[in-house]
Amino acid sequence: MAAEANYDVGNWELLSIKAVLEEWRHWLEGARHPFLVLTDHCNLEYLRSAKCLNPRQARWALFFTQFEFSVTYRPGTKNSKADALSRQFEAQSVPSQPDLILPAAAILDPVPWSLIEKIQRAHTDEPPPANCPSTKVYVPLQFRQQVLQWVHEAPCYGHPGILRSTQLTLHRFWWLSLRTDVERFVRSCSNCVQSRVSHQLPEGLREPLPTPKRPWSHLSVDFLTDLPNSGGFTTVMVMVDRFSKACKLIPLKGSPTPMQTVEAMFQHVFQNFGLPEDIVLDRGSQFTSRVWRSLCERLGLNVSLSSGYHPQSNGQVEHLNQDIGRFLRSYCIREQQRWSEFLPWAEYVQNSLIHSSTGLAPFQCVLGYQPPPILESPPM
Repeated sequence: MAAEANYDVGNWELLSIKAVLEEWRHWLEGARHPFLVLTDHCNLEYLRSAKCLNPRQARWALFFTQFEFSVTYRPGTKNSKADALSRQFEAQSVPSQPDLILPAAAILDPVPWSLIEKIQRAHTDEPPPANCPSTKVYVPLQFRQQVLQWVHEAPCYGHPGILRSTQLTLHRFWWLSLRTDVERFVRSCSNCVQSRVSHQLPEGLREPLPTPKRPWSHLSVDFLTDLPNSGGFTTVMVMVDRFSKACKLIPLKGSPTPMQTVEAMFQHVFQNFGLPEDIVLDRGSQFTSRVWRSLCERLGLNVSLSSGYHPQSNGQVEHLNQDIGRFLRSYCIREQQRWSEFLPWAEYVQNSLIHSSTGLAPFQCVLGYQPPPILESPPM
C-alpha cells in the first residue's frame, strides 16, 4: 500500500510479524504452548514492555494479545533458513529470439544498391589501400560526396552533427581523410546552418561611448583593490581622460564610500579641470547606491555604468590597470608594502609616454607641451 511504503524500519519489521500472525492465525490462536517469533530487528524484543506507542503500534499490540508468543532477536547472518525461503530462485525461460520493438529497416537503413555497385566497380581503377579495414568498404574519391550526402541527409538519421555523422560513416565505409571530409561537409550543410538554434543569450543594444571634445570632459573610473598595506593605503582609484588618455592615480585607505569617492575626484581632477560631462564606472556597490545617485544629481554629473560581466565596455581604464600593475610589480616585487611610494612615478610614466591612438603623449594633449624627462630614478 502507498501508506505502508512510508513506514520506517521498525514499523516495517513489526508489520511483517502482524502479517505472519494473520496468515497463520487458524493455527496459532488458542495454541496450547507459547510459540517463538525470531526477528533480525532487536528493538522488537521490547515491544511488550514499551511505555510509549504510537496509535498504529497500539492497535497492533492489541491484536498481538490474542496470541501467546515471545519475540527473540536473531542476527540476519544466523537466520539462514529464513533467507533461503525469502530468496527462493525461480528459473525463468528466456526467449531465444526477443521481439523487436522497431523493424530492422528503421534501425539500419539500407545503402542504395546502385551506389554500392558503383563503388565496387570503381575498385578496379582505384583498389582499396593496404591499410583499409577488411570489414569496411573503401570509397574512391569520386563517390565520397555522394556517401556523405546519403549518411548526413537520410531521413532516418536527420542531419546529425559532426561526431555522429562520423560514427555513421565509419560503420560501413572508410577512406583516409574521412573524419576531415565529414567535418567539412557538416559545417557547410546549408540545412543545418538554417535550422540550428542558438543557445546563447540575445545580445543587447550596443551604444558607443560619446566622443570627447576637450581634455577631462569624459572620464573612465575604476579601482584596484586588495593591495598590500602600504602606509595605510590598500586601494587605488584610477581615473582616465578619454580625450588625452591622461590618468590620475589616487591612493585610498580601503574601499571608499560614495562621499569619499566624490571628494577624491574633486581634490585631484574637478578643481583643476572642471566638472566632466560623462563618467563611465563599473557596477560596484558604491556606484549603484542611492547616495551616489543623489550626489551625481546635485552636481549635474552624467554617469554611465559599464555592461555587467563585460569589462571591455570600460576598456581604457581596464587596460591602464594592467600597465599600472606591471609597473608596480617591476619595482616592488621584493618590497610590496612600498607600492604607494612608486604610484606617482607610475602616473608620470603613463602621462609622458606616447599613446598609440592619439600619436601624442597625454601631457602634450592636456598641457600643450611635453615636460622634460626626469633624470632622477624612482626611489629604491
